[in-house]
Amino acid sequence: MTDLVADSLSVSYDGLVAVRPLDLRLSPGSFLAVTGPSGAGKSSLLWALAAALAPATGTVTLGATPVDGRDHAAALGISLIPQGNGLAGSLSADENVLVPLLTRRVPPAEARRRTADALALVGLAESGRHLVDELSGGQQQRVALARAFAQQPAVILADESTSDLDAGNRERMIAALRGEAQRGAVVVLATHDPEAAEEADAELALDEGVSTWVRPLSG
Repeated sequence: MTDLVADSLSVSYDGLVAVRPLDLRLSPGSFLAVTGPSGAGKSSLLWALAAALAPATGTVTLGATPVDGRDHAAALGISLIPQGNGLAGSLSADENVLVPLLTRRVPPAEARRRTADALALVGLAESGRHLVDELSGGQQQRVALARAFAQQPAVILADESTSDLDAGNRERMIAALRGEAQRGAVVVLATHDPEAAEEADAELALDEGVSTWVRPLSG
């Protein structure tokens, strides 16, 4: 796995600056919390890192490879978990985790194993056959996290992925994200929850698009 690097990255919408130019280098194993109030630019930063929207300035690279477009980002192993979770409501929890693996040509037996392991990791081993629309908001967040974990990505960009969770499940999901970092992934969690942010290795605060290190990355 290789570094995720943003160089002079900024985001704007019709002339309104959402994220002012910033430089960011995240090494494998990094766990970064991006904090700030609603409208501070957290989602815009994560979407730009995932090439889900085009930056106004700057570049994003993974290793020596420019990240060019969301499909390319996914092919490189960058997994974005949006605030809305991006799940298919008409599919079961199992299917939401399994189908992306099969689409990426993971062998069916391995895909089923990864699906079961990921749902067990997030505490939903018994809920796999439930339709997503039958699950609570917190359960849906955990399915979205399970889908990302099953893909074993190089980068996880989680946008408010613990916001609907109770304290116990929040701790469980933070531990799971920590486990992904220990595996060697780059993990970025956008959150307004100070307790969740404290569990990360570093914290970058955004306010009206201006970034400030609250706790810088070591090294």
